[in-house]
Amino acid sequence: MPTVPQFCVSGRLAWPVCCGVLLAAAAPLAAQEPMSGETPGAMVRLFASDGAVLESQEARKDLPCTVTPSKPALGFDLKFHAGYEVGVPLKELAGDGNQLTMVFRVIPEGHDDDPVYFAQHLLVPPLDDTDRGPAFLLGAFDVGEGKYHIDWLMRDRAERVCSFHWDAEAALPPRDRQIALDIAAGAVRQFDTETFKPEPPVERNHGDQPLKVKVIVNFAPQDAAAATLQPMETSALLSILRGIAREPRIVKFSLVAFNLQEQKVICRQQEAAQIDFPALGNALHALNLGTTDLKRLAQKHPGSEFLAGLIAAEVSQTKDSPDAIIFAGPKLGVEDSILPDALKQLADVKFPVFYLNYNLNPAANPWRDAIGNAVKYLKGMEFTISRPRDLFFAWNEIMGRIGKGKSGATVAGNAPSQ
Repeated sequence: MPTVPQFCVSGRLAWPVCCGVLLAAAAPLAAQEPMSGETPGAMVRLFASDGAVLESQEARKDLPCTVTPSKPALGFDLKFHAGYEVGVPLKELAGDGNQLTMVFRVIPEGHDDDPVYFAQHLLVPPLDDTDRGPAFLLGAFDVGEGKYHIDWLMRDRAERVCSFHWDAEAALPPRDRQIALDIAAGAVRQFDTETFKPEPPVERNHGDQPLKVKVIVNFAPQDAAAATLQPMETSALLSILRGIAREPRIVKFSLVAFNLQEQKVICRQQEAAQIDFPALGNALHALNLGTTDLKRLAQKHPGSEFLAGLIAAEVSQTKDSPDAIIFAGPKLGVEDSILPDALKQLADVKFPVFYLNYNLNPAANPWRDAIGNAVKYLKGMEFTISRPRDLFFAWNEIMGRIGKGKSGATVAGNAPSQ
């Protein structure tokens, strides 16, 4: 199921919809939000008619609509994302304006007395009866492992009702049972749309061997020709960063966020106690992808020259003596390869180097990219991140090797890509 903002378009009607939250745009929209909060047994104020519809367990079609549930899917944030898609014929909404109210509840198995309710309101602009086809709405919520029952309804101003009921199960496959999820089993939460919100405080381990790392991230689309960084790509890269930021054994973070297309560093932090996600968000929002500087057109290998200079400055000439350097970013194209002569200029480093390579389709491009070649030259390790499980197991491996390096054990040695 989609876990990122998208536009649902049909006919002349376009409603910006984010899973679980309708975003304010041309028409004033109210966000979907929990009616009962996250406290079991909290009081919920519900219209008697809505409560009767939810309790009936019958599918109503007074307001024609189709509801397609989506199976809970594990995201890179290590939460299961569940939800639905609703299709409504535009002709049913014709008139001087309308309002759709959606109410649904999610009941964890074995907790019938503690359902979590959500409400959402959508103002529909005036439409004439010549509009044809359906409009689509998406909704979502986060759950932990477990089984759930969902009762859902939507009504308009004329009190016409569409209702639907379904069951969903969120489960890790047996081989992934050791993955520590970021949401408790049986928990139901609102889908989080604050992409760059600060991380909550972490109790750091300032014991005998506190760690500090430098993270170098390429915030760029997987498609080098793309004019925008897709929300799913941003989400995956931020999940990598948040996983690093939540590691209690790391007490100092240096961050270098860059964009290869623009050939510039967009955000930098030096030995901070925490990664500044709001500042990173502001820097990414200021990016102007899809344009080309005329000076770069005159360069023979603009991407490779920039990468070679960046890696030399941040790795070979680093003065902050980190316990590890971690590269992260999408798989690069062959046109960004660093020339062999540039690799030879990289001095040996005394700390481990890692590369978390985000690549949704590794079979389409199995070759090592420019950063991967530099990491191999530095006797580091590269991990391909295609699924949430890849990130979990890669991070465990990385922390194990950083710990060995800190204690004086051998960590280097031309390790193959994972």
